[in-house]
Amino acid sequence: MKKAMINQYTDYTDNKYDEMKSLLKKSKRLFEQVEMDTTDLELTREKEKTEEYEVSSGLIVVHGYTTNDITLTDEEKNAYQETMDDFVDQVSDLVDYGALNLYPNNVEWSGKLVKFDTEFFYTVGERNGVYINGNMVKVDTDSLEMLGSLKNYYQTFSTKWAKILADRKSTKTMEDENE
Repeated sequence: MKKAMINQYTDYTDNKYDEMKSLLKKSKRLFEQVEMDTTDLELTREKEKTEEYEVSSGLIVVHGYTTNDITLTDEEKNAYQETMDDFVDQVSDLVDYGALNLYPNNVEWSGKLVKFDTEFFYTVGERNGVYINGNMVKVDTDSLEMLGSLKNYYQTFSTKWAKILADRKSTKTMEDENE
C-alpha cells in the first residue's frame, strides 16, 4: 500500500512540474511581446520642439510637437503682460520673473521675490498649485502677508491660464478636424 502512494505522489509532482514549466514559457513569451511593443512606441514618439518669445522683458517658452503648437498668439502675449502687471499690483513690485512655460497640458511660471529672498512657482493643468522655496525665511507679519498674497493671486493666475490652455486645445482640435 505504501508503494501505491509514492507512485501517485511522483505522478502528481511530475504533472505539476510540467504545468509550471509550461506557465513559465508562456510568461516569457508575454514578457517578450510587451518588451517589443514598448520599443515600437519609443521609436514613433515625436521630438518636442520649443520656441521662446520675449514679452515686455519677460520670457515665454512654448513647448509642443508641431509648428502650430509652438506658435504664440497676440492674445497670449497680452495675457502674459497682464499677468506680470497684476502680480506687481497684488503681490510685490520687487520681483525677478522666471520664464513662463506653456506646455500642451500645463502652464508653469516662477520667479523670485527679492525683498523676501523667496522663490515662487505657479502651475496650472496637470499639477495645480502654488509652491515656494526659500532659505531661512523670516516668519513675521510682512512675510505672512506676502504668502497670503501669493496664494490669493494664484486664483487670478489659474483662471487666466486655464482658459488659455482650454483655448489652445480647442484650436488644436479644430485644426485636426480640418486636416
